[in-house]
Amino acid sequence: MYEIIEGIIEAARLIVTLDPDVMAISARSIVISLTATVVATLVAVPLGAAIYFGTFPGKKSLINLIQTLYSLPTVIVGLLIFLLLSRVGPFGFFRLLFTPTAMIIAQTVLILPIMTGLTISALSGVDPVIRDTLRSLGATRFQFLKSVMKEARFAILAAVAVGFGRAISEVGAAILVGGNIMASSFASSTRVLTTAISLETSMGNISQSIALGIVLLLIALAVNLVITMIQNR
Repeated sequence: MYEIIEGIIEAARLIVTLDPDVMAISARSIVISLTATVVATLVAVPLGAAIYFGTFPGKKSLINLIQTLYSLPTVIVGLLIFLLLSRVGPFGFFRLLFTPTAMIIAQTVLILPIMTGLTISALSGVDPVIRDTLRSLGATRFQFLKSVMKEARFAILAAVAVGFGRAISEVGAAILVGGNIMASSFASSTRVLTTAISLETSMGNISQSIALGIVLLLIALAVNLVITMIQNR
């Protein structure tokens, strides 16, 4: 128990003094996860809207498949991207394995089904009366889509927040395709909060692990506060 208390005190010191290692790892985590979230948003929101508004055979089966992929294990995603980017893989010539770019790709693949499915759910939650009113007023297809998307914007924003939370908290894919490398260059390093916590804990550096864990929680809290503030405006 004493070691845990001591670790918490040391963690507070590392955060208050803005320890360079802690800050670098935290900043890298935010950059990688935020980039993956932006890329996934640019794909998932239009894709979710296209699936929801579209009419085609197998639509329900596709939605069920997307929802099934919510629980896709991170290590499976990591293994898939590893095989694609490895030297013997089809994209090995890009030499992206064990780079931040590989981690961004893995996180994007991981959160894409979640954000797509939640976008579909957000659009499904729009009051049918609004859709009927738009049709009765003679709205064009573009006006109809724009209005429905606007009504669902807060739920879609929540889907983006969920995607970011999933990205920044995953560890399996990050280790497989990133390698948890701590290089001299910020852009060349692949150590992020989750992989650093795993490493420091295995080495017995409890205070460092707790500090990184607290930072991870603070980032998640900050994202939720921002989303709440936007939704309450």
